[in-house]
Amino acid sequence: MNTTKTKLISVLVLLAIAACKSNKSGLKPISDSETRPNIIFIFADDWGYGDLGIHGSRFCKTPNLDRMAAEGMDFQNFSVVSPVCSPSRVAVITGQYPARHSVHGHFASVESHIKRGMPDWLDPKAPSLPRMLKDAGYKTAHFGKWHLSNTHVNDAPSPFSYGYDEYGAFNLSSNLIQMHADSTIYKTIDFVKRNKNTPFFINAWLHATHTPHYPKKKYMNQFAYLDEQEQVYASVVAEYDARIGDLFTTLKELGIDNNTLILFSSDNGPETTGTRKRLDDNSTGPGLGTYYSVGETDGLKGEKRSLFAGGVRVPFIVRWPKTIPAGVVDKKTELATVDLLPTFLSIANAPLPKDYQPDGVNIIRALKGEEFIRQKPIYWQWLKAKSNKPNFWPGAAIQEDNWKLLTNHKTGQTELYHIHSDWAEQKDLSDQYPEKVSSLLAKLIAFEMTLPKEPSKECFSKEREEMKFKHQ
Repeated sequence: MNTTKTKLISVLVLLAIAACKSNKSGLKPISDSETRPNIIFIFADDWGYGDLGIHGSRFCKTPNLDRMAAEGMDFQNFSVVSPVCSPSRVAVITGQYPARHSVHGHFASVESHIKRGMPDWLDPKAPSLPRMLKDAGYKTAHFGKWHLSNTHVNDAPSPFSYGYDEYGAFNLSSNLIQMHADSTIYKTIDFVKRNKNTPFFINAWLHATHTPHYPKKKYMNQFAYLDEQEQVYASVVAEYDARIGDLFTTLKELGIDNNTLILFSSDNGPETTGTRKRLDDNSTGPGLGTYYSVGETDGLKGEKRSLFAGGVRVPFIVRWPKTIPAGVVDKKTELATVDLLPTFLSIANAPLPKDYQPDGVNIIRALKGEEFIRQKPIYWQWLKAKSNKPNFWPGAAIQEDNWKLLTNHKTGQTELYHIHSDWAEQKDLSDQYPEKVSSLLAKLIAFEMTLPKEPSKECFSKEREEMKFKHQ
């Protein structure tokens, strides 16, 4: 072969390699002969931003999550798009803002849904992350809290209707078997063992640190030096941190650790500390109440049910050995739960459905430690704002380019923060930047104009008709 032809072939080979390495997601395309990465999303409940050792907790110990961050990335500017559980979960499943599906708060009773203009369950026809991944060839499973309906509703669909191959859950419709809340990580590990040779996706949605609390004697003894409230809370956190450590051990023993992306987050900020020492839940049973809910925000304003940072800025730790850089703390990049669906589909090398409109963006470049600039604002709508209660008055918010505007349309109160320089949202800049206020407020109102006025009747329980009949 002559020298000219040899050089030409070499150039063509290099161009082919470069083409393979460059695509919109930033990942090398996966061929049929390669194993696509597994994805496990661990979603805690009411686990505050400050309830981690690496985030400065005063009394909680989280060695396994701390190690997860040391071996991966700790994104500290990550937000859920609701300050309570059900809407946060809708955002994960659909990749869209929960208000687009008329989910304005937690799923409860049918009577409560009617009062709040909500459906009785998330529409199974809505965009669904597990269904999209299942169609792409993934084995899909859900273990743990569901809360895309409620045990007060007796005819809601099961997780199978959303594209899961397998599930075990609690806070389901009352016509379905409720899984024991403690079983989430155990069932996750079992599923991993049974599906180690095929790509899988698991939503592992923890009960901790939601009430009722169920502290174990082993961990209570470990934290016997703390006061009663902190002892209970630290015990619950430590137990689930240990179980997450067991999951990491399993992945390594099976030889699939390097091919598994694991993410840890929480559905909202910590619960407000209350006075109730005992509490019964119709899904998980009796346990300890809000008196022991002493989660931390690491100084962030607000907590659960607040649109301020303490209510919606949550832990987001990502680990994927040999793909995600280790030990990186990113406090600037703006990320949100609506970003998970487009990102997971990109990682799975699966296209988004043609008629699907994501509210999130593909954040794979950020996950790989590369420069990432968000191209879409983050929106919040919260219809249960308490205008007479400090830190709980905002009913809507928008964040763009690290500017965050919070407002209450009924009272007209509006505040503006630059969160990159004011991490805990302490200094209102609305008077100094009126043009920024006007610009963000206009975008927020334009977003709200796109939202439905009422929920789909296809997601109504038969109980609604029975209630109408009784009142006639």
